[in-house]
Amino acid sequence: MAEGGIDIFVYLGGDQEVPLNVVRVVIDRSVKIIPARAFEKRRVLVSVKFHDGVEVIEKYAFRGCKSLRRLKLIGVREVGFLAFCVCSALTEVEFSDKLETIRRKAFGYCESLQTIKMPSVRTIEEEAFDNCIALTDVELLDVERIRMLAFYKCLALRRIAVPLRDNMFAPGAFNYCINLTTVDLVGGIRITVTSLLLQVWRDEMNQEIDRINQVLPRFHEINRINRVLPITDDNEKTAAIQEWIRTVLRRMKHYRNEHHALLKEATTLLELAVWKAKLDEKEDGSIEERAEKAKIDTAGARKERHITSGANIVIRNVLPFLQLEE
Repeated sequence: MAEGGIDIFVYLGGDQEVPLNVVRVVIDRSVKIIPARAFEKRRVLVSVKFHDGVEVIEKYAFRGCKSLRRLKLIGVREVGFLAFCVCSALTEVEFSDKLETIRRKAFGYCESLQTIKMPSVRTIEEEAFDNCIALTDVELLDVERIRMLAFYKCLALRRIAVPLRDNMFAPGAFNYCINLTTVDLVGGIRITVTSLLLQVWRDEMNQEIDRINQVLPRFHEINRINRVLPITDDNEKTAAIQEWIRTVLRRMKHYRNEHHALLKEATTLLELAVWKAKLDEKEDGSIEERAEKAKIDTAGARKERHITSGANIVIRNVLPFLQLEE
């Protein structure tokens, strides 16, 4: 027993009632879903040990657990509506690669939460992290949709990392994120850029990728000068990020096409050069003469020489290394 509370409590699910003064909880292996309100307002609860079989945390499950400090949601696919809302001492949450959905207000008013890294989340619903005022860094490695006001009033948020994907952000996704000045792209776009055939293409793409981090600080400076938190500018900030992503996508598509066209041309020239070099070797008579003597088809002779020239080997085994990753 801890002073004033139950030190360790094994949660078996079902209709089991969780004591109000529980301090530490271990989730039994039989539990797959944490039901609605199961731990709501257990104000002295400090830690919960999840196993990788827990898939869903339902609405209000841990709302108001104001002493809860750290979480490892190692198997969770979905975090429900208001599931961890007002867990004001929560500083760290470890998400697994199984997570798909964060429901509305799931982590609202988690005022001590500082960083978030979600490798697999697809959807972050409205106000999921609203008023997380200590949050500074967010990494969303495979996100598809961030809905309206998802990070509302995350006043300390400075950096987000997202994939290069269009239509991710709903209007106002970052309202009142007045310190957001850095957006990093994840997912290998920089590697793709380094594979472009021409240096001028690589330079232009890198400049465009970096441009957003020159634009966003201007919004921050406007807010500082005005000494206000303008909703309009925050909407414009989200819109600027969205338009920047579209521009990067358009230019990347353009340079992919240019890359493949140039590669195709180089393939043809290489094929002809290797073939011609072989044909120009000293031989007794031309292909036509030898074909006539052997009474074989001239086109067949050229095809044979094309194959034996080594061009096919070069095209098949060397040039694919110059292709861009999709």
